[in-house]
This record gives sequence, C-alpha cells and structure tokens, in this order.
Amino acid sequence: MFLLLPFDSLIVNLLGISLTVLFTLLLVFIIVPAIFGVSFGIRKLYMKTLLKIFAWATLRMERGAKEKNHQLYKPYTNGIIAKDPTSLEEEIKEIRRSGSSKALDNTPEFELSDIFYFCRKGMETIMDDEVTKRFSAEELESWNLLSRTNYNFQYISLRLTVLWGLGVLIRYCFLLPLRIALAFTGISLLVIGTTVVGYLPNGRFKEFLSKHVHLMCYRICVRALTAIITYHDRENRPRNGGICVANHTSPIDVIILASDGYYAMVGQVHGGLMGVIQRAMVKACPHVWFERSEVKDRHLVAKRLTEHVQDKSKLPILIFPEGTCINNTSVMMFKKGSFEIGATVYPVAIKYDPQFGDAFWNSSKYGMVTYLLRMMTSWAIVCSVWYLPPMTRETDEDAVQFANRVKSAIARQGGLVDLLWDGGLKREKGEEGGQAHVDTSVSCLPYPRGGVHCDTMFDKHVCHWNVAFLCYQMEGGESTLERKRSSSPCIQ
Repeated sequence: MFLLLPFDSLIVNLLGISLTVLFTLLLVFIIVPAIFGVSFGIRKLYMKTLLKIFAWATLRMERGAKEKNHQLYKPYTNGIIAKDPTSLEEEIKEIRRSGSSKALDNTPEFELSDIFYFCRKGMETIMDDEVTKRFSAEELESWNLLSRTNYNFQYISLRLTVLWGLGVLIRYCFLLPLRIALAFTGISLLVIGTTVVGYLPNGRFKEFLSKHVHLMCYRICVRALTAIITYHDRENRPRNGGICVANHTSPIDVIILASDGYYAMVGQVHGGLMGVIQRAMVKACPHVWFERSEVKDRHLVAKRLTEHVQDKSKLPILIFPEGTCINNTSVMMFKKGSFEIGATVYPVAIKYDPQFGDAFWNSSKYGMVTYLLRMMTSWAIVCSVWYLPPMTRETDEDAVQFANRVKSAIARQGGLVDLLWDGGLKREKGEEGGQAHVDTSVSCLPYPRGGVHCDTMFDKHVCHWNVAFLCYQMEGGESTLERKRSSSPCIQ
C-alpha cells in the first residue's frame, strides 16, 4: 500500500478542489441554463471581444504592410478574376472592334481574333468556375488568428505572432477540454434520457419528456461548440405534419435547428457510436431511419415519408434536399423527392459567419473526427437562422418547379447565390444535358448578320474545328468528336 507524502497529498487535494470548482461552474453557467433554454450573455460578450481583437489585428497587418512596403492580400469576394456578364455575340463584336480600325459590316467572314473569346472563356472556367469553389472553404476578408486561414495574408508582425500563440493556448488548453466535456455530457444524456423515455407508454407525458430531453441535450451540444445562434421569425417554425427543408453546410446544421425545435430526423442507419445514438433516439421519438439497401429505393423512401407527414400528430421531418454540404456561399440544386409528397414545406435559411470559425465540412478532405476537432478548436460557431413562411405546391407546378421556388426563397433570405448545379458534382461527373446546352451555344461563331452561317469552305472548316475542339475539351475523349461534328446545328 502506497503512502502519500504531505506534498503529494496537497497536490491531490488541489486537483480535487479544481475539478469540483470546474464541474460546479459547468453545471451553474452552462448545463442548467441549457436545460431551461436561457443565456447569461457570456457568449455574446465573448463574440464582441473577439471582434475587437480581429479588428485590431487587421489594423496591425495593414500598418505593418505599409511600413514594409508589402502588399496585404485580400481575396475578391466575387471570385478570383473579374468577369463581364456579356453575351457571346457582344464579346466577339468587341474583340473585332478593338482589333481593327475598320467599321464592322454585316459580312459573315471569319476573323482569327474570334478564337480569343473561347480561349479566354476556357481559361476563366478552369481558373474560377462557379461550381467547384463551392466545395472548398470560404475565403476571409481579414485574418481570424487561426493558422488554418492565414495563407491569404502575407505580413504577420511579432505582436500578431505572440497574440496568435496566446490564442492557441486558450483554444487548445482551455476551450478544447471544456468543449469535449460538454459534448460528452450532452451525448451521454441524450442516449440515457431517450432510452429511459422509450420504456414509457405512448402518450402526452412521453412526448413531453422526449421533447425536453432532446432540446436539453442539443442545447448542451450547441454550447460544446460555443455556438452563438440568432433565430429570426420564430412564429414560422415548422409544425407537425410538415417538412422542414434547409440549406446544408455542415452536420452541425441538425444541432443548430434541433436546439430550437423538435424534429423527426431522416437518415441512413449507421454502426458504431452513431448507431447507438440512433437506436436510442428512435425509442423516444418516431425518427425515420433507412437501411443501406433501402436508401436507393426512391419509391420506398417516398412511401415512408408520405406515411409520416399524413399523420398530423407526428413531428415535422427535417431534410436537407441538397444532399451534400456546400460552403455556405450558395444554395445548389434541391432533390425533388421531398417536394413530391404534397406536404406543407417550411423553408429555413442558415447563414454562418466564417470570421469565428469555418463550419463547412469538406468531406473529401476531412473525416468526421478531424472535422469535429477543427470545430472544437475554432473560436466559436456564429450563425443566423431564418424561419420562412410555409409554402405549398401550386396546382400548375411540378415538383422540380416547387423545389426551385423554395430554393430561391432560402437563397434570397440567407444572402446566398442561387445555383442550378447539382451538388452531386462534388463526387460525380456532370450529366450530358448540361454539355449539350454548351455544345449548342458555342458550336459556331455568330456573325453580325443575325444568323449562323458557314458559307465558304474556309468558314465551314473553321466551324468543324471549333465544334470538335470544344467537345474534345468538355468530354475529354477522341471518340466523341465525329458524333459532335455531325450533330452540330451549323455543320450540314
């Protein structure tokens, strides 16, 4: 049996007192307020302090860059390169006008300068297309003292380095352990609470307990991320028998919304820790989980969802129709499945502030554990949530049109770019339909007479070459050249 020396006993006592004080502070200032849904304003004060520090850091960087005669790089918010929204005809006319002092006539003659338009457009697309940049982290206007976001800023002074080092100590030595403890507490209470509630007989009391257990645990998990959320228009929150649809940036979107409302989740059955949580949750609440073999069966999925929404006593379903995470600068194509059911749709717009931490999950670059570690070592997660008025499908509207109308409303409210592209392009090749549209648009040069002509043999050879070259680039193979040339509207 080991004997403790007086010094060792003192250390043990101090450690015990420290843990007791820490747990008491967690209980009083975080867990209990989370249970009752109240806040002492500590997180907002923390956010205001961070904003002042970021502003000071930006001024130091700008001043230091001027003193050293360095350029402080700030990325463009609208893209890497400047683009003019002009049509193909207008741009080619401008190229011809700038390249020749002669007045433009209506003679449909080919000019060598015509190829400059296509060369420039091709380089623009390679450098800065509007799709692939939606699958990478949003660029910042000023540095937020995180090493993962400092690649755009060339000058960092000694004072900023010291401040950054102090921030590392705070984030990794204080905030990270605190957040891990809160996350463990929230997940443990969720599993234990939903399991216990699941054994109660169905009724209002069980529903009441299930709702408050879910809300309490999600609010604790929100505090584990130091999430500062502003909810707008809460009178439009989803109601039973409806479908809540939102733009998708991160897995924590679920926690953000579920900490303010009670939803039925939809998803695939998982194993491991996620599977344990899913099995516990479904005991207390009618969530809709699908087996791996069922997910690809659209009719089965639609049937299960329809049965759920037709029962007005069941919770609103939470769905992210994009099907993948986008970097919170835009909203991409909504899958039409959830809009074919015929239920009332409650749109929700979520907009994160990347200044305090990037919430976007780049699943092709980071695993779930790495992503959560990045979230817990960020300064905070700050976002705004807007509940939009409920929307229903009109009589002369199909599911695709209804989905686009809902998507446009979400993009407009959240200040996001409304894109028609499919988020599936993140992992898959684009469909033939989009390429065919481009083929038709650029298959021949439009001449000033108002039509598309290939009168001379030389012009016809030029048209053949344009179509073949462009289609070769877009589809990436020689086997498509002859087919594209023969199907072109200008090559007859």
